[in-house]
Amino acid sequence: MPSGRIDIHHHLIPSWYREAFERHGKSAGGWPTPDWSRESSLAIMDELAIETAVLSASAPGVNFGDRAESRSMARRINEYAAEMVKDKPDRYGFFAVLPLPDMDGTLEEVAFALDELGSDGVGILSNIDGRYLGDPEFEPLWQELDRHGAVVFIHPEAPPMRMLEELPSPLLDFPFDTTRTAVHMVAHGVMERYTDVTVILAHAGGFIPFASERFAIAARFNPPVTEDGMRAGMKRFYLDLALSSSPTSMPSLLTYADPTHLVYGSDYPFAPAREFADMLDAYPLDSDQRSALRRGNAERVLSRFAGP
Repeated sequence: MPSGRIDIHHHLIPSWYREAFERHGKSAGGWPTPDWSRESSLAIMDELAIETAVLSASAPGVNFGDRAESRSMARRINEYAAEMVKDKPDRYGFFAVLPLPDMDGTLEEVAFALDELGSDGVGILSNIDGRYLGDPEFEPLWQELDRHGAVVFIHPEAPPMRMLEELPSPLLDFPFDTTRTAVHMVAHGVMERYTDVTVILAHAGGFIPFASERFAIAARFNPPVTEDGMRAGMKRFYLDLALSSSPTSMPSLLTYADPTHLVYGSDYPFAPAREFADMLDAYPLDSDQRSALRRGNAERVLSRFAGP
């Protein structure tokens, strides 16, 4: 499949990981945890013409409240993903999970994942115990990621607020939390200071394409950031199309985003990946746009997946 999709947003849920977070009473914001296997992953990839999928852990991550257990689980997931890549290097990449908020353990895992396992980047949840990614607490992490010139995939987490009854956080709150952390990062200068980091926001960046001009006003409360600086910082993000390729979403995305910063994502196995892939395939795009969204833009971010 030389022109197959590159899927930036593709989760793995080994049975032992699922057992661990369920034992701790964790979940993806009230969303039922779907079944997952290597075989089912490859099956959906073949069904949707996905040539290569970049694996990552979804919410709730590995923040179990016990540093040793969180470190151990992060290492186990990352080594498991690395083995999947080793077995099928043409079909898989991975973003390493980090044991945040344990900063010492996180910096150790960044070095191990990027330098020894050869991960394609790291995955970070949008908030860590209610703290957002522009917080000074995370400066050592951004410094290390910038030193590596790393790719960072930001996946939403349930925000620190009560879930509305019968409306699980992934359905309603996740786009809000992605927006919150992205604007927080820009308003606090993360995107301006760390220019060697490439940041991908899940689910089209939440509400940024729709409300970026409103969010630029944040500069008035966060000097010395300027409104133009806010706009430039938000434009730096890459946005994946997971759950975001509907006929009403695509016009806003194509109007707002740098056309080279849109990448395909399935959100397998949590999302109805076939439905949104069909919407994307049906949306009127010229051949260059379609090729860029299927894989060309992802090849620029993750050059090892580029063809000869």
